[in-house]
Amino acid sequence: MINLRPLTFLLGLFLAAVALLMWVPAGVSLYHNEGLTADFIKASLFTFTAAAIAISGGQRSQIKLSTRDLYLFTTFTWVVVSIFAALPFTFYHGITYTDAFFETMSGITTTGSTVLSGLDNTAWSILIWRSLLQWVGGIGFIVMGVAIFPMLNVGGMRLFRTESSDWSDKWLPRTHLIGRELVKVYLLLTALCCLGYLLSGMTPFEAINHAMTTLSTGGYSTTDSSMTNFSTGAHWNGTLFMWLGGLPMLLFVQMKHMRSIKVWNDQQVKGYLLFTVCAALGLGVWLSSAQDMPLFEALTLASFNLVSVITTTGFASTDYSAWGPAFAMVFLFLMFVGGCSGSTSGAVKIFRFQLAFTILKKALRLQIHPNAVIAARYNRRVISEDIVRSLISFTLLLMATIVVVSILLVAMGVDPITSFTGAITTVTNVGPGLGEVIGPAGNFATLPDGAKWLLAFSMLLGRLEIITIAVLLLPAFWRY
Repeated sequence: MINLRPLTFLLGLFLAAVALLMWVPAGVSLYHNEGLTADFIKASLFTFTAAAIAISGGQRSQIKLSTRDLYLFTTFTWVVVSIFAALPFTFYHGITYTDAFFETMSGITTTGSTVLSGLDNTAWSILIWRSLLQWVGGIGFIVMGVAIFPMLNVGGMRLFRTESSDWSDKWLPRTHLIGRELVKVYLLLTALCCLGYLLSGMTPFEAINHAMTTLSTGGYSTTDSSMTNFSTGAHWNGTLFMWLGGLPMLLFVQMKHMRSIKVWNDQQVKGYLLFTVCAALGLGVWLSSAQDMPLFEALTLASFNLVSVITTTGFASTDYSAWGPAFAMVFLFLMFVGGCSGSTSGAVKIFRFQLAFTILKKALRLQIHPNAVIAARYNRRVISEDIVRSLISFTLLLMATIVVVSILLVAMGVDPITSFTGAITTVTNVGPGLGEVIGPAGNFATLPDGAKWLLAFSMLLGRLEIITIAVLLLPAFWRY
């Protein structure tokens, strides 16, 4: 039986936090005399009223949630929070609720797809609200990935709770302690990223906004040109902190408490580092040769845009689709990669590719030696059958989701290129797609309302690793 009262109480707490967060842009609006202060306060009071009703009607003592409760809680929290967090956008220049919800879901899931244009002239309070949504969504997903997903057999963090990385019940055993330490690391990295942007020539407001959306691998910017008009130093600072955002935040916490760098002796991290360095160098040399561009400039462009796509951030320092069909195809496939499990990035993630390669290698060896006993290992541990099932399930669901969303978008009148890359970029939480409409130089504003709702749902599917929501569609889930 689903425990609705505890879920309602916890949901009320989340809404109360959102209501309090709305006072930050309200203060920004008041300081700059933008005339939106009352609108943010109104949205905050409405959200807080809903939170108070949920809290008063819920159960606050002896909260014990089953696995089924956690599936429902995880999905409903992201949906309901997005519904209320969208309210401030609806008060700005008459943005429709469809566009407001799309922008909010894109922010909270750190996707970075946008329907807004004219950002250079947009109110600072709206810009800071977009950035806050991504920053909070990033840390929220990390804590959820560490605390909840392993219990649901979703994601990959359970692979990394091993003796080899010295993760045991004796080390920060309580979830709230882990969450608190993760927030500290997240705050520190955000501050360092902000400092780097300041030193690269950004204004304080630009630096704060871009720091929040860089580390969260979200990709919202304060200008329509994204990162195009910022300095080379800003691009390398962004490249570094996007890459750090793609690392498991838990390893920073472990390093802090163990005072050792041995925790970084992790197969996933080493694979992530090797792949990004080799891909950036290869793409940079190729770009330099193909476009007759100075090598350092080519490496800067290649590294920034490649890391942005791999970590599903979505920043762009140029329209890389204009480099030619071959480059566009490379970036299309890079959308699937993702960073590490336990990071703010989306997509497939490095560890799944490593697992698939390890399993493939075992299968090929068994073709040669059918009777051999070969143990497939990852991070010095044998890959269990449930890990293999999880990998296959996720891969099949990911491909099926992209196919279904693409077909539905075409049926709504969207052109095939926009439909296909739009499905990929939202499910993988990358942000921009390819083509003239939703490419790095465009946005999603011109799509039909039905397409926007579908893509918003795709973002949620991708952020929650698809399986979390797919389980809710099974009739067996709702049987008592």
